[in-house]
Amino acid sequence: MSSTVDAITQSVYLVDRANKRRLLTHLLQDDGITSALIFSRTKHGTEKICKILNKAGIASGAIHGDKSQGARQRALENFKAGQTRALVATDIAARGLDISRLSHVINYDLPNEPETYVHRIGRTGRAGFSGDAISFCDFDEMAYLKDIQKLIGKEIQVIDNHPYPMQIFEHSVPQPRPPRPSREEREAKMAAKRKNGAKNGVSGSRKLRSK
Repeated sequence: MSSTVDAITQSVYLVDRANKRRLLTHLLQDDGITSALIFSRTKHGTEKICKILNKAGIASGAIHGDKSQGARQRALENFKAGQTRALVATDIAARGLDISRLSHVINYDLPNEPETYVHRIGRTGRAGFSGDAISFCDFDEMAYLKDIQKLIGKEIQVIDNHPYPMQIFEHSVPQPRPPRPSREEREAKMAAKRKNGAKNGVSGSRKLRSK
């Protein structure tokens, strides 16, 4: 495992989640990134990233489990032929992909399993060619980064000089959903609504008669 990762230049950008898409389009302005396999954690994220890149003028395709086999095959063939420069994928959809001379792997989302990181970046730097692995890490993913570095036995170089440095240094905790009202509470609320409705109906009829 160590020989695999040692052959690949690895770097990580500390960036807030909201700025990942901006950082990605910024990095892909570099023509040195001739081909990039970009990993997203979800199928929805894969489609979103692909749309953002195409809108920015960076020809991209996406593969994930909701796409037909034909659509996935076309996206892969376009990428291999150089018609698209970026291929955005989930881990499941990327299984078994064999792409020669892949210049970059970009972890848009860090995986929560460190072994998955090794499998991802191992798709570049094959057959004697150089390869680069770039990772984005927001504050919520810092624990994943720590586990990855522990597994590979080395610290990944942090790139500080970029336009979107991390600004949020606390975990985003989702607000708890309010408890669902009990049956008694719901029935009491409905009864109050009926009572108010009846009261408003009576007062309205009296006003009509008085006119």
